[in-house]
Amino acid sequence: MTYTYQNQQSGNGGFFTMQNDTEEVGRLTYTIMPEESRFVISFVNIYPKFEGQGLGKLMVKEAIDFARQNNWKVYPHCSYARTVMTKMDDVQDLLLKS
Repeated sequence: MTYTYQNQQSGNGGFFTMQNDTEEVGRLTYTIMPEESRFVISFVNIYPKFEGQGLGKLMVKEAIDFARQNNWKVYPHCSYARTVMTKMDDVQDLLLKS
């Protein structure tokens, strides 16, 4: 299945939506702290009927790509995002522990 993402940014906050061909399957909310070059992942939510398919990890990867494009470090406030990121070798340069 193909998934698309939309970034709904407003000021220093926003959210990504993830959609399949017919409906939204989840959201990731974030806050940007430009003075610290910090991107905070606040919450990752995959809707119940789509859980268990690895979609949350795809959402986190999309957010990481956005942060990398903007030269921001990533602080995963969300415990799920933190768990995902600590297991990814290719993002350790972006990962903020606190």
